[in-house]
Amino acid sequence: MCGIVGAVAQRNVVPILLEGLQRLEYRGYDSAGLVVVHNGQLERVRSIGRVAELTEKSANTQGLIGIAHTRWATHGVPSLRNAHPHISKDLIAVVHNGIIENYEVLRTRLTTAGYEFTSDTDTEVIAHLIHSHYARGNSLLLATQASLAELIGAYAIGVVAADNPDQLICARRGSPLLLGVGIGEHFIASDVSALLPVTRKVVYLEEGDIAEVGRHSYQIFDAQGKRVERAVQISEMSNESVQLGQYRHYMQKEIHEQPQALADTLESVCNSQSLVPGIFGAEAAATFADIDSILILACGTSYHAGLVARYWLEEITAIRCTVEVASEYRYRISVPNPKTLVVVISQSGETADTQAALNYAKAHGHLHTLAICNVPESALVRLCKLRLLTRAGPEIGVASTKAFTTQLAALFLLTLVLAKQRGRLTTEQEQKHLHELRHLPSAVQKVLDLEPEIAILAEQFANKHHALFLGRGLHYPIALEGALKLKEISYIHAEAYPAGELKHGPLALVDKDMPVISVAPNDALLEKLKSNLQEVRARGGELYVFADANTHIQAAPGIHIMQMPEHAGYLSPILHTIPLQLLAYYVALQKGTDVDKPRNLAKSVTVE
Repeated sequence: MCGIVGAVAQRNVVPILLEGLQRLEYRGYDSAGLVVVHNGQLERVRSIGRVAELTEKSANTQGLIGIAHTRWATHGVPSLRNAHPHISKDLIAVVHNGIIENYEVLRTRLTTAGYEFTSDTDTEVIAHLIHSHYARGNSLLLATQASLAELIGAYAIGVVAADNPDQLICARRGSPLLLGVGIGEHFIASDVSALLPVTRKVVYLEEGDIAEVGRHSYQIFDAQGKRVERAVQISEMSNESVQLGQYRHYMQKEIHEQPQALADTLESVCNSQSLVPGIFGAEAAATFADIDSILILACGTSYHAGLVARYWLEEITAIRCTVEVASEYRYRISVPNPKTLVVVISQSGETADTQAALNYAKAHGHLHTLAICNVPESALVRLCKLRLLTRAGPEIGVASTKAFTTQLAALFLLTLVLAKQRGRLTTEQEQKHLHELRHLPSAVQKVLDLEPEIAILAEQFANKHHALFLGRGLHYPIALEGALKLKEISYIHAEAYPAGELKHGPLALVDKDMPVISVAPNDALLEKLKSNLQEVRARGGELYVFADANTHIQAAPGIHIMQMPEHAGYLSPILHTIPLQLLAYYVALQKGTDVDKPRNLAKSVTVE
């Protein structure tokens, strides 16, 4: 969500901070700001809207140490007064990602102590709290440590002091933060992409860590205040991988990157002749032998991937599978089963609700855990015993595309490995599935070739305000994902239903102004789906059908057919996802919305 960048160097850090913020714009934000220490004073610049405005306002600002932030509003409306950094008595400046749950109690106490609050944010209490400890003669490090001990909630913070031009303090609990290592300069950021122009050497802070960062050195302390060493890693992310290139938007670029992302995710498997549990970790074989059910925890698009996997897992492996929205699971009383494999799915690996749900499951005796994630150094990966990395590369667009299809590929691999270990996959079936997986990237490319036709189709949605998506069985979650994509970036209200549920309510909404988009694979439920489509036409509804070859669904007045390639069997949901992504993208273009940064949304949701 919010983005943090900080630097302490022997050169002006303002250009570093601004470029870092620009690279974090994809996370979603409504205001931006920076502060530098210059001539013993804090110089702060803040703006509402895009980083470009902050850049203009910072033209005459310079300093050798500073922190910067892009804010996604939680406490307090988007406004200049609520934008970070927040300052206490012209001495302490703080940037913060996360939510402080006990800020009201702290605010009351600090107000009584004489501190004046100039914002509606929870963050401002951190600045005043640190100042209160710093004013007692504590070092900036000790003042920050003492303050953090009083906070309840989640945070990643950066702190500087006007009278301390050589030291930057940072800490994390529940929100991601990392250090960037340079020569005579060091950096902090909430995402490695922000630091690629200056370094690829990074140190990922662990939960509860606090760091004292100077130009030539840094020290890290754990939650107990003990000095610790964290490994310096070379980020695999390249500067080129986060460039837009020939594409108009990152979303379009990432849609087209899916064949390569799938090939990369499946590389180790497709280059072998058999499936082995070891692709999920050294303990996978023993863990898989000890489970009798699966619990999938995820949010948003990742939740839809889990819904598809439930069909695969129960049909192919005969293992009972439950899929839960992570933000709901942790707040209900459930029945623990120590023989359950808990699978958490996340693009970033830092999704707060999914992390909390995982910790809740572990606290209730679920010890078998597996992460499917796109970021190897993320919190979810570190928290799980087993993992499979999706290798989709950086995903900048807020609306997830290649992360979703690579998650599906990873979940299908999990299905096959479990089926094989349980004796439910013959050698012949294994080889058939491996062949289909090797063919998947080229099959996706064939669907991408439909882009010009889908762009024309999207023109018919320009003046629509509502849409209904239909699917059956394995493809119902794909209808859910299609509806989510359309509403995320075009702001058209869209819902998805199992097609068999039409008569139980949604049919009342169908008329000529309500486009109905249907996923129509050539599978066992095709004839049932055709009957549902006729119900729509009988009510004057306008149908847009993405149909496999040989479905024999004919174009007619009110029925628009987008011909898909041959049916891909179990992998059909991956192929049918692509045209719905493209449809959402081109409808958004027709609507003139901000495709990569849709309003009110953020890429990595690191708060509840």
